[in-house]
Amino acid sequence: MEILDLRHFSSADLRPLLEDEIALWARDLSWDYGTSAEMILRYMDAKILPGYAAIERGSIFGYSFFVYESSKGVIGDLFVRDSARGPDRHEVEERLLTHVIETLQQSPGIHRVEAQLLAHHTGEVARPFLQQGFSRHPRVFMNFEMGKHPQPAKPARPLPPQFEIRPWSEQEYQSAAALITAAYRGHVDSEINDQYRTLTGSLRFLNNIVRFPGCGAFDPQSSFVVFQRRTLVGLILCSLVRPDVGHITQVCVLPEHRSAGLGEAMMAASTKNLRGRGFRFISLTVTEANDRAIALYKRIGFESTRVFDAFVWEG
Repeated sequence: MEILDLRHFSSADLRPLLEDEIALWARDLSWDYGTSAEMILRYMDAKILPGYAAIERGSIFGYSFFVYESSKGVIGDLFVRDSARGPDRHEVEERLLTHVIETLQQSPGIHRVEAQLLAHHTGEVARPFLQQGFSRHPRVFMNFEMGKHPQPAKPARPLPPQFEIRPWSEQEYQSAAALITAAYRGHVDSEINDQYRTLTGSLRFLNNIVRFPGCGAFDPQSSFVVFQRRTLVGLILCSLVRPDVGHITQVCVLPEHRSAGLGEAMMAASTKNLRGRGFRFISLTVTEANDRAIALYKRIGFESTRVFDAFVWEG
C-alpha cells in the first residue's frame, strides 16, 4: 500500500471510491452525498484538492482531503473502502489522517485545524488527533421520523405576543450574522467552529450554508426568523440533503430570550412546513455537552442515531 498526494490523480481514478462513499452516506445517514462528490471530482480535475490517497494494486481505495481557510485548515472528509484482501481499514484511516494532520500543522501560517467526521462513530479515528494535541468534542446526530409522529408537534406553550415568526429572507443576512455571533459568544460550539466568534466569520458561515451545497441545498421554505418588534432574536435554517430529508443546519436564539420558547416554536414551524411538503425525515447535529438543546430535541421527538467527534487544534 502507498499513500500518495491526491493531486496526482484525476476524477476518473477517484469516482469508483466515491460511489461507495455515496452509498454509505445514503445507508447510514439518509443523506445524498452525490452533490458533494461531484464538487470533489471537479476539484480533482482542476488539481486543486489537497489531500492523500491510499493506493493498492494501482487503485485508490481510501482518501482524505482538506482545505485552507486563511490561517485555518479544515479536514473535509475521510473514507476508506473495506477490503478482504487489502490492509486493515482502520489502519489505513489512521495513516491517511496522520499525513493530513502533519501537513496542516506544518503548513506556514496555519494556526488552527478543525475536523468533523460525521460518517465515523465517536472514538473510531480519534487516536491520530489526540496524539497531535487536538481537543475532542463528541457531537450527536439526531433524526425525526415523520411517520412516528403523525400529529404535528405543538410547542409546550404559545409564542409570547411580542414575538413574530417570519419566513427567512436574504434581507436579514447581515442581522442574521450578528445574531449568530451574539448567540454563540462563550458557547462550546464557538470552540468547535471559530467562524461563530466574529461577524465576518458568521457571514462566511451563512454564505456556506445558503449559497454552497456542502450541507445540502438550502431550503428557504422551511427556514424561519423570529423578530421582537424590529429586532432579529432567533433563526432556524434548513437544507435538503435528500428529496425527502431536511437537515437543520442552524438554530439559535439570543441568550436573553432563551426561556421564551422560541427554539421550540421555530422547530415546530420547520417541521410543519416539511411535513406539508411530504418529507419523511428531519435530521440535525448537536454538541453532546449542549444538554439543554438535546433535551428540547428529544421532547419534540428526535432520536439519537449516532455520536461522532469534532476535533480542534490551536497552534
